[in-house]
Amino acid sequence: MKNKLLYFLAFFTILFSLATFAQQEKQQTNKPEITKPILKGYPVNPFKDTLFYVYNKVGSFSAENRAKAITAKVKSLYEDDLFKADSLKIIPSDISLDIIYKGDLILMSVLNADAAAENKSVQEIAKRNYNAIKKEIIFQNENYSLLPKRLGFTALLILILGLVLLFVSKIFNAIKSYVAKRREKYFNGFSYNNINVLTPEKQEFVAMRIIGIIRVVTLIVIVYLTLPLLFNIFPATKAYTTTILKWTLTPIKSAIMGFVDFLPNLFTIIVIVLIFRYSLKIIKFFVDEINKENIKVDGFYSDWAKPTFNIIRFLAYAFMLVVIFPYLPGSDSPIFKGVSVFVGILFSLGSSNAIANMVAGLVITYMRPFKIGDFIKIGDVSGEVIEKTALVTRIRTPKFEDITIPNATVLSSTSTNYSANTKDSTNGLLIHTTVTIGYDVPWKDIHKALIEAALKTDMIEQTPVPFVLQTSLDDFYVSYQINVYTKEPTNQPRIYSSLHQNIQDSFNVAGIEIMSPHYSALRDGNTTTIPENYLDENYEPSAFNFKKKQ
Repeated sequence: MKNKLLYFLAFFTILFSLATFAQQEKQQTNKPEITKPILKGYPVNPFKDTLFYVYNKVGSFSAENRAKAITAKVKSLYEDDLFKADSLKIIPSDISLDIIYKGDLILMSVLNADAAAENKSVQEIAKRNYNAIKKEIIFQNENYSLLPKRLGFTALLILILGLVLLFVSKIFNAIKSYVAKRREKYFNGFSYNNINVLTPEKQEFVAMRIIGIIRVVTLIVIVYLTLPLLFNIFPATKAYTTTILKWTLTPIKSAIMGFVDFLPNLFTIIVIVLIFRYSLKIIKFFVDEINKENIKVDGFYSDWAKPTFNIIRFLAYAFMLVVIFPYLPGSDSPIFKGVSVFVGILFSLGSSNAIANMVAGLVITYMRPFKIGDFIKIGDVSGEVIEKTALVTRIRTPKFEDITIPNATVLSSTSTNYSANTKDSTNGLLIHTTVTIGYDVPWKDIHKALIEAALKTDMIEQTPVPFVLQTSLDDFYVSYQINVYTKEPTNQPRIYSSLHQNIQDSFNVAGIEIMSPHYSALRDGNTTTIPENYLDENYEPSAFNFKKKQ
């Protein structure tokens, strides 16, 4: 019985062990198998055929983006008309093998991860990709080179450009011909405030010149805009396309943005200018009324109106410039300020005489010593005033010589105005001349002869009657001064000439001899005595019969 029990336990133990072993085998069989993940490959196919695949990403650069970037770089090699296969090399780096063209263009980097994805070594993958790229580029260049096409496109573009330039030139020539044929219709001259600014001939010349300038600018713009297209045909010159466009677009953009930013200040400047302009118009109205003597102000002469208005206008415009200066573009820039200071220094150093003349002209205006049309004498210059400016006064002499005198000289010199008292309400200008007659002639006869001669003279006043003054009693003669009135001061030379002629005629009729102030001429072979102080001791006159006093 005991043996049976032992056999039973042994049998049960064996069964339990077998069951446990079977259970462990079953669990081992049902355990999931750990497999290597399958990576998706992205093809590099710049020319339709796939050269190789990219399986791994690099950092944030996905495998797909890597494949696209490699494809684009391989295409750039094909587009390079000067491609050299020897310049394509494999260069090792710290973590990869790089396929490089010309030492600076990295086509791709082969990493350990790329080799593990294909169960190959890094060297194998790099060499395979290198050979595939090199072989494909050589094949494409030999069979599908773009150089002939690019040269063809270039020739076609140049031909089109030439035709466009020729067409534009013909259009401008037609415009010139059209305008020239109708010059009488379009060119009538240009006048402003009765000032002939442009004659019809000058206006036509300016118009033709403007058309010519527009033509040249148009042709230059067309050529300039065509250059980016030409540069874009060849890969080596593509970079210049962006550069050329930047040369034009950047300044245009800056100018437009600068103008937009300047618009608020521009409106402010316009408002300020309008305020000053219409304020001056109001002042001008009162100035014109004062000048016409419709408005009278005590102590303010009508001829002061225009110069006073000119001063007010100058000061108003100067103040207006000061007000609008901060609103001008670039007024805060150091260069603008430096130029302003430089101009101010030049003006201060070089305009001292000009400012002195301007101040003198202002003083002369309010002193009123003469006006336009007056016959005056300044220093040794006599003549009619033909122009008064802020800097100079111009005088026309009786010999029709125009003499310019700086106002500072006028102010510092003595001026004589012969026209000041020649109005209708006055007797006129009193002019005079002197004759010397010996003591043997009665003074009454001389007075009568001088007055008769004066009354026969043209351009003198009959009333008041001319009169005679005896100005001196000298050793050998008496000085008689005839005085006549005239209201024609500008004709003094003619009046004096006529007066002298009439005096000669009148004295000849009266038998009166006009003596020389220094000697007496003898007739009939007689001799006379001459004071020693009139002739040198060694003087022996031959033309006249003179004898020294013994």
